[in-house]
Amino acid sequence: MPGISGRFDLNSVEWRRVTDPACKAFLVDFEYSLLGYDHATGRLDMLLRYGKGGHCRRHRHIASTATLVLEGEQILEEMDAEGHIRHIHRKKGDYALASADALPHIERGGEQGGTVLLSMTALDGLLFEYFDDDLNSTGTVSITEYVNSWTQGVPYGARQVCL
Repeated sequence: MPGISGRFDLNSVEWRRVTDPACKAFLVDFEYSLLGYDHATGRLDMLLRYGKGGHCRRHRHIASTATLVLEGEQILEEMDAEGHIRHIHRKKGDYALASADALPHIERGGEQGGTVLLSMTALDGLLFEYFDDDLNSTGTVSITEYVNSWTQGVPYGARQVCL
């Protein structure tokens, strides 16, 4: 498995910041760090870090995903096809395992932010699908795209997806 970061020190890993000023529904502002990946097995491990008020983009995990909250909190709002919202609140030390067809959601940190470890397995290579405010798909990102953007120094999904 190719490794990117050989240390698990949240102060020494390389962080990349993602923002999306086009998104008006909520503040897209988070950081991520690629830890390692393996194209042959469809595995990618990464860290996500949220400051106060920052969210990820609206997305769903296409890959099976194990989540471990390392610091602070992770707060999710899942949206189903009927428009119902399910609130999920995870605290430091909480672990979750999601199947490869999760519901669209947004996530953020708690009052003091949050940092999570995501370990994903994508048998077809696809990690995430992004959505606009009306829950229309705006595209996907694969392990290959994610790793290529990392090695080029460009945040993955740099295209605006919150329309």
